[in-house]
Amino acid sequence: MMRNIRVVFAVLSLSVVLVAGVADELQAQEKRQGWTKRLRYRRELRRELQGEIQLSGAFALYPMAVKWAEEFRKIHPKVRIDISAGGAGKGITDALAKVVDLGMVSRDIYPQELEKGAFPIAVVKDAVVPTINSNNPLIDQILATGLKQQVAQDLWIHTTARTWGDVLGTGSTIPVHVYTRSDACGAAETFAAWLGAKQEDLEGTAVFGDPGVTSVVQRDKVGIGFNNIAYAYDINSKKPYRHIAVIPLDLNGNGKIDPEEDFYATSTELNAAIAEGKYPSPPARNLFLVSNGKPMKPEVLAFLEFILTDGQQYAPEVGYIGLSSDILEEELFKLQE
Repeated sequence: MMRNIRVVFAVLSLSVVLVAGVADELQAQEKRQGWTKRLRYRRELRRELQGEIQLSGAFALYPMAVKWAEEFRKIHPKVRIDISAGGAGKGITDALAKVVDLGMVSRDIYPQELEKGAFPIAVVKDAVVPTINSNNPLIDQILATGLKQQVAQDLWIHTTARTWGDVLGTGSTIPVHVYTRSDACGAAETFAAWLGAKQEDLEGTAVFGDPGVTSVVQRDKVGIGFNNIAYAYDINSKKPYRHIAVIPLDLNGNGKIDPEEDFYATSTELNAAIAEGKYPSPPARNLFLVSNGKPMKPEVLAFLEFILTDGQQYAPEVGYIGLSSDILEEELFKLQE
């Protein structure tokens, strides 16, 4: 008798849990529908928006932000949007100091930045890739062998890989010139995170900005650096820039690039691999727009709402990966709370 009572009680308890779970989900759906309606309503109210929005920060997000600004101003031509690139460090500093409305940040937000009032909104995804000169005398062998994580550590952390022979495991004595970033930036922080380190641990000749790294590698046949996708691949052709090649990552460490690891011919292929989780994170990561506290200016809120809705369609065109619907819902909800 007692056993039957226990079974009935267990079934009733499970039913209560399931009903509660369904109720919670229905409540969450109603809440989402509510803020979705408010979002649409607020869009209507803002048809005659005017004002100014200022952004600064990550080179990684700059091309995407410019595209969003262009499209947003087609809807709200009276809103002026100023965007300047200077690295993720500048973006977060400017945002916290309220020098700009939104800081472009291409790395995770630090706890101490959140404590100071950083309010991050994830807006799109991309990745950092290792780059070399396409005229490297060993280019075919490099692309066939790929880059192991340990070898990357030997290049940028331990500085024990000093020749391309060290990189490839051959007897080549051709020197390798290693480049890193001089500015506090998300690209270096993210690439270092893949190596189990921080930006300040990276060794090499320091160069300012993503365009700077691209330029110096284009001029150095034995150079190696790392770039955000937008500065490794041409936005129109989707192929690597002239004199630039992207080194595939040897993810399984078997000393060669297998067919399932070979997705670097175009930014379209690479972005698809990132979206499918084939490319590791880091060096793939979300990019953020950060304000000091929740944005209050109507034009800034409207711009962020646009980015998280209609603006996502432009991500592939500019060479980025749009966020999943779940993340977009979460970020929109943060703006509505």
